[in-house]
Amino acid sequence: MKTMNSQTVARATTRRTLRVAALALALSCATAFAQDDASTDAGAPQASAASPSGNAAAQVSKLSVDEQVKWLQHAQKSGALVKMDDAQLTALFQAFDPLVVPTVIKLGPSGYPSYEFTLSRWERLNGKWPGKPAHMLVKLEHDPLRIYAKWLPDGEHSGEEVIYDASKKPDEMYGHLGGLLGVMPMWTALDGTLARAQSNHKITDLGTEFIVSQFMTDAKKYVEVGASYKPDVEVKTVNGVRVVALTYVSPSGKPQFYAKKQTLGLDLRHPYFRTVEAYGDDGQMFEKIVIDGITPKSFDADAFDPKNPDYKF
Repeated sequence: MKTMNSQTVARATTRRTLRVAALALALSCATAFAQDDASTDAGAPQASAASPSGNAAAQVSKLSVDEQVKWLQHAQKSGALVKMDDAQLTALFQAFDPLVVPTVIKLGPSGYPSYEFTLSRWERLNGKWPGKPAHMLVKLEHDPLRIYAKWLPDGEHSGEEVIYDASKKPDEMYGHLGGLLGVMPMWTALDGTLARAQSNHKITDLGTEFIVSQFMTDAKKYVEVGASYKPDVEVKTVNGVRVVALTYVSPSGKPQFYAKKQTLGLDLRHPYFRTVEAYGDDGQMFEKIVIDGITPKSFDADAFDPKNPDYKF
């Protein structure tokens, strides 16, 4: 009996090791899969993606993982996914190998060097779910990271503004946040009491990149514990944004994973997520994010300057 138990443990350990190795290989070989548009267009799978049909799921199910990755990359870039109906998209993503979406997300790009976007965000704070979301306009620039965020009049925390500039004060932000203190702009810690009073996140967590980073962190954890990473698939329109909604249920929930259950809405044209719905171990939703619109944009220096006359600092 002891020998059989030892063999069973050994086989389970081997299977887990192979799964970890498979995902590690898929996530580490981005340059091997990255192709320019000319080479991507050359293959038969990509030609099928450009003219989506009812049997697209059957076609991709016969491809290797790296071919499926290239197929999906091209289908996003060409606009083929947008042309598919809900049933076609659902069948397609059910046919993909579980490694395909994490690999496409890893390959990116997960955002733009600089861009402007609006988002709606609901967060459960102190056990309370908001009556309406925070609706925000955000300007974001990388290298170094600079952020301007304004809470719009139709949402929670209307009128608040913050500016963050990693090249000046990497651990602080400037702005007016929350309640009576909102009338006076001040420097405050990124994760200080004032900042946490109206969000569970730092201002630096805004944007598509944070969602992608959190997804990739959890993807590795799923495989490390030997859990299946094949999501439930449906097509949803959330606040006017049509996405492929991928629902992952973690084996142990928080704090090991970001959420017990998480539904991530994949953009139909780009390798990043536009929506997030996250649930705690108690089954309650604790966060919902919808990135309403994204526009690549270059900014002048005053975009991240509190003295900008368009701002209310």
